[in-house]
Amino acid sequence: MTSNLLKLEKAIGYTFNDPKLLRQALSHRSIDGDNNERLEFLGDSVLGLVITNYLYCNLKSIDEGELSKLRSNIVCGKTLATVASNLNLGSYLFLGVGEKKSGGHLRESILGDALEALIGAIFLDANLNQAEDCIIEWFKSSIEKALLKDNNKDAKTSLQEWLQKRGYSLPVYKLVASHGDPHSKTFTIECTLEQFKLTASDCGLSRKAAEQLVASKLLSSLKNID
Repeated sequence: MTSNLLKLEKAIGYTFNDPKLLRQALSHRSIDGDNNERLEFLGDSVLGLVITNYLYCNLKSIDEGELSKLRSNIVCGKTLATVASNLNLGSYLFLGVGEKKSGGHLRESILGDALEALIGAIFLDANLNQAEDCIIEWFKSSIEKALLKDNNKDAKTSLQEWLQKRGYSLPVYKLVASHGDPHSKTFTIECTLEQFKLTASDCGLSRKAAEQLVASKLLSSLKNID
């Protein structure tokens, strides 16, 4: 394996047992030989399963419609291209002469397809658990952004403003648990509004994300009281 691909393995946090799979995942259909289209097909399904499972297991208070909306916001072409760019995947792609000249290594569709192919390659080279670890690590920021976007605005700020306006004390968020490996840890946050006898808890990939979800729950409860 070339030193260039060794750098990529370090960037993605996974070392391939079969380097040929990695090379194939990076090979666009514009070059001769094996390309990444079949791996892309596989990786698309693996990615969808992993994100769906993560949302289902960690967002227990959200209904099917909201879960589907969140998944669509996370598993979309723009997000895939962003994640691929964060990994600098474009620098490692094998492209035909025409694609190189036209800047194919920067094209969102090519980057997204290559990322899905990479996921498929990791799944074949290792197993679903390894693919899941990589996906959650790579998409952590995108998942948190999607959750905050779904809340429409900063729920913590909205809750604080609601309480201050009515002369109540500010909420205190408490970490009650953390689970998982260092690269894919989830945090459970709890908050109690004593004056209303309201308690809410939720979990996220960071304390900040979990606190936003808890604040959103409390806001919903307060609106019913107000």
